[in-house]
Parts: sequence; structure tokens; C-alpha cells
Amino acid sequence: MKFNFSGNSDKVNKNATYVFIDASNVWNAIKSEKKFIEYGNIKDYFKKKFNSEQVEVFYYDAYPKDGTRSYDLDGKHKFFTYLKKGLGFTVRKKELKRISIFGENGESVIEKGNMDVEMTIDAMHNMNKYGVAVLFSGDADFLALVNYLKNGGKKVYIFSSKNNISHELKTGGDGYFDLRDIYEFWGKDLKHRLV
Repeated sequence: MKFNFSGNSDKVNKNATYVFIDASNVWNAIKSEKKFIEYGNIKDYFKKKFNSEQVEVFYYDAYPKDGTRSYDLDGKHKFFTYLKKGLGFTVRKKELKRISIFGENGESVIEKGNMDVEMTIDAMHNMNKYGVAVLFSGDADFLALVNYLKNGGKKVYIFSSKNNISHELKTGGDGYFDLRDIYEFWGKDLKHRLV
């Protein structure tokens, strides 16, 4: 049985770049630089970088369940709305899963919000729409996706940061770029939240 992940059968737009942003990976670069990413510059940057006529951006993030934080989460949801309505990004979001772990010291809770499957599905489903894929991630698990896209004739570039990139992913694509070195991406200073 053969699966067709490439959506409809329209002609591939080789001059289109699709960007897939793993927010948890980007957060590590933000903490390192102590500045926020200026998402309003992303599309223009990639239009110039890859001489693209069209740039589509997908943003993936998991957010805390209401009542699990001492601070208000409205800002997070307003940010998602800004990305979607203000910048035209496709936003994929889900609530963090809370998992109880029982050990020697009693019960503790860990949170998980992995979006790898969603990113992979979007990259494969839209394959017929772009010639260049950009992954903002450092996770070695994406190497299978990178190889699949490259075998499908796509150029695949990895954007991450030095302390958050696996060797396999760094060398597996058609090029690697350190987010911290791209001044066009950086905006205002990161301020620590008062608890």
C-alpha cells in the first residue's frame, strides 16, 4: 500500500518556502540571547534568503493548563492570535499534558507538550506546495522527515542554536543556521517574570 502525503496534485511551487517552527526549540535560543524573536521579520527574511515568491509559516506550541501557573496565561493566547491574524501564520497549539509520576518521595507531576507529529504531518501533507522546507528544531527525531523531504526533491534547512541541536539534524539537511547569529530575528529584551 502506498500513502500519498502530498495533498492535492497541483504543480510544486519551487519558489515557495514553508517554515515549521517548534516553539520549545526556539525558546532555548530566546533564553540564551535574552531577547525575543521578532516574528514579524520571518517571512521577509526567508523571501530574501531563498529568493522565495511565497513564504508560509507554521508555528507549534503547547501551553499550560489554566490554573497550573501563578501568572495569567492571557498573554500567551493573545500571542497566538497575533501570529495567526496579524502575521498570517498557521498556529498549531495544544494544552500541555500533565502526567503523575509516583516515586520514593511521593507523587510529582511532569508536563509534556511534544508537537513533532503535528510538524511532520504538516510538512508531508503540504509537500506539493513548496520547494524549500525550513525546520526550526534541533531534535534528532526529525532526521527521518528531513530524509523523506530530501528524497522527494526538497531542499531542507535547519535553524536552531548551538546548545540545542543534535549532530544528526545539524548535518542531515542541506544547511544549518544558528538562530543566534541572525540579527534580523531578534527583537526586544526578554524580561524575567516576577513570581
